[in-house]
Amino acid sequence: MARKYVLVTGANGEIGHGLISYLVEQTDTCIVALDLNQPDEILASRCHHAIAGDILDVELLNDLIEEYNFDVIYHLAALLSTSAEREPQIAHRVNVEGTFNILEMAMAQAKKKGCLITVLYPSSVAVYGLPNLEVKNQIGRVTENEWCEPTTMYGANKLYCEHLGRYYADFYRRLDAEKEPGGIDFRGLRFPGLISALTVPTGGTSDYIPEMLHHAAQGKPYECFVRQDVQLPFMAMPDAISALLQLEAAPSEQLSRRVYNITAFNPSAGEFYNLIKDPFPSATITFEPDVKRQSIVDSWPADMDDSAACSDWGWRPAYNLSRALKEYLIPTISRRYQVVA
Repeated sequence: MARKYVLVTGANGEIGHGLISYLVEQTDTCIVALDLNQPDEILASRCHHAIAGDILDVELLNDLIEEYNFDVIYHLAALLSTSAEREPQIAHRVNVEGTFNILEMAMAQAKKKGCLITVLYPSSVAVYGLPNLEVKNQIGRVTENEWCEPTTMYGANKLYCEHLGRYYADFYRRLDAEKEPGGIDFRGLRFPGLISALTVPTGGTSDYIPEMLHHAAQGKPYECFVRQDVQLPFMAMPDAISALLQLEAAPSEQLSRRVYNITAFNPSAGEFYNLIKDPFPSATITFEPDVKRQSIVDSWPADMDDSAACSDWGWRPAYNLSRALKEYLIPTISRRYQVVA
């Protein structure tokens, strides 16, 4: 069986670390890792090639497709929500132009090889935009086709790139497919807030929960930037990695969509704090809402409907909130900071 070649952009991020660790341990995969910063030593040691480079560098991307025959691209590189609000022009360049470059790269290689190249794309709950808290509290779970009116640059970027991926997969150059076979199989996941025990949060608007955990484990006070009653959907990082791999492996004939919601649990910020007070009794957490970030969180739904993913490719989260805390988050974060939980 031929060895699979995989490109991972944004490899230094939270998802990238977990994904690469799994691919190395569980599959015979040749991994090329690309990140704006030099991938750390542990990550680099697990990859065939680790590159510090920019997804806006078209010449670099062209060099990669000349050197490697990628079967799958996990396009994880992005400027996250809070940072994107501070620097919207940079966010647009990285999140939109960078994704365009990756899709062009994938299409060029697909045509060269005469086959389909799968592009996995992590989208976000940020693509939704609810008008007010009253609506948020009334509607419950939202499907993929509802309330897609984002109020942030990050959400607008992600929603546009979902459509861009669909265009490349279903319409771009399809008239020439018989003469020039090859194309893109674009598959996206709308992630909820992700909670990792292995990496430190890096600027997401939903990061108040992982930040709460990491501060509590270190015995450091934390000023939470949202109200106690705020609810968002969340997921433990191992489930996020599993979902990417499951969707990548799913037969195309089973898929009814290009982009799927997935989720696992949705505690309020106050409920989560109450759950970690027992393992981390010295935790000092106060709630001091930041007006801008609070308004963003209020525009995102309290839960997402992932029934399409469950039906089409058998998605089921392995971790509910209780298991995520007891078996993954608390013991792993405690070891990280060498505390007894």
